[in-house]
Amino acid sequence: MTAHPRRRLVLASQSPARLGLLRQAGLDPEVIVSGVDEDAISAPTPADLALALAEAKASVVAARPEVRGALVIGCDSVLDLDGEALGKPADAEEATARWKAMRGRAGTLQTGHCVHDTTSGRYVSATASTVVRFGEPTDAEVAAYVATGEPLYVAGAFTLDGRSAPFIEGIDGDHGNVIGISLPLVRRLLAQLGVGITELWTPSEG
Repeated sequence: MTAHPRRRLVLASQSPARLGLLRQAGLDPEVIVSGVDEDAISAPTPADLALALAEAKASVVAARPEVRGALVIGCDSVLDLDGEALGKPADAEEATARWKAMRGRAGTLQTGHCVHDTTSGRYVSATASTVVRFGEPTDAEVAAYVATGEPLYVAGAFTLDGRSAPFIEGIDGDHGNVIGISLPLVRRLLAQLGVGITELWTPSEG
């Protein structure tokens, strides 16, 4: 049996959560941040916006000469609450108002995914959607959470695997998508490009 060299994988995101999920799944991507101006991109719906941002990030990184031959993954997440796309809050005041508006309700976390094959020049993309049911933290709990600074760095001002986890009642859909990347969707997108995800696994130790 002839072993094919493992394809180089690049993550066009500075999210440690996305990197962590990919590593847990046996992948070891390099991280190259796109530098895309997210405020300059608009779309008619939150799902479309998440997809447009993911495609922009992947294409910008894929165009760099130093990644030639690599597979580039771009992702971006927004929370759809009443049709409004909510990304990272601008400041603590906005994060507090966001949580007071979300509690006791449900929103849909939309994460756009784009995989760019720099060898063929082809790319595929799709958006994964997960419904998030928020609990009802008290004003004091919201204030304490915002004071940690955590919600200022994440789309929707919450995390499923961080300090806000006790304030999330449940989800409907892929939990990884809420954390930052849907591994089942990544697998399907890679397959569309003719790449099996197991071909990208790092060698097992031992």
